[in-house]
Amino acid sequence: MNSVAAGERAAFIELNAISKSFSTRDGSSTLAVDGVDLDISASEFVSLLGPSGCGKSTLLAIIAGLIQPTSGEARIKGKPILAPYTNIGIVFQNDLLLDWRSVLGNVLIQLEMRGIRTEPHREQARALISSVGLRDFEGKYPWELSGGMRQRVAICRALIHDPPLLLMDEPFGALDALTRAQLQIDLQNIWQSSRKTVVFVTHSIEEAVFLSDRVIVMTPRPGRVREVMAIDLPRPRGLDTREHPAFTEAIHRVNRLFEELGVIRG
Repeated sequence: MNSVAAGERAAFIELNAISKSFSTRDGSSTLAVDGVDLDISASEFVSLLGPSGCGKSTLLAIIAGLIQPTSGEARIKGKPILAPYTNIGIVFQNDLLLDWRSVLGNVLIQLEMRGIRTEPHREQARALISSVGLRDFEGKYPWELSGGMRQRVAICRALIHDPPLLLMDEPFGALDALTRAQLQIDLQNIWQSSRKTVVFVTHSIEEAVFLSDRVIVMTPRPGRVREVMAIDLPRPRGLDTREHPAFTEAIHRVNRLFEELGVIRG
C-alpha cells in the first residue's frame, strides 16, 4: 500500500522559500530556483519532475548541503543544512565507478572514505550486490559490465552504509528502456524493504509516477513548484501498474500541466 500522506507526519526534509542564483562569467546572474516550499516525510519517495534547467539538481544539491541557497532555509530533521550532509547516499546519472576496483571494491569504497573498517561489512556488501541481481559479478571490473549493471553497483555503493536519505539525480537517464524498467522495479523493492527517504530527479513522467508517493511538478527556469501530485497507486507496483486507470490519469494530468507551462507544445 502507499505510505502515509506527507502532511500526516513530521517533515524529515523542509525547504522554506528556497531561491538560488548563480553568477555567470559576464557578471550577470541566473535565477535557477525561486521560492520553493516543500516538506518531505521520512520514508517517503518523492520525485522532482520538470524540464531541463528548472533547478531539480540544484534542489538536490541544496538538500545534500553541497551548495547553499541564495535565500530561504533548508532543514533536515529540524536542523538547518549549513554544510555537506554526510548521513546520505547519492546516485548520479553517471555511475562514477573506479575502473581499477572490482564490483565489491567499488561498493566498499564508501566505507573506506568514511574511515569504517570494511572487513565486518563484506558479507553485507555481497548480500546487497546479490539483491540487485549481481550475485556472480562481485569480482568483475566496471569495464566488464553493462551500463545497467554499473548503475546497480552505484546504487549498492550509495546504500552500503545504510543512510536514511537517498538522493538520486537522473540515475536511469542513460539506460535503454528495458534496463530502465527493470531498475525501476529493483529500486522500488529496495525502497520497500528499507523504507528510506528518497528524493528522485527525473525528466520521465512515467518513471516519476511509477516510483513515487508524490510527484513535484516544476516550472521552467526559474524553477517553482507548479503542483504537488499524490500518486494513489497500490504497492508493490509491477508491469500491470501502467494499465491502472490512476496511472493513466496521473500521466495525463502531468502532460496537461506541461502543456499549460509551454514545456510540451501541441
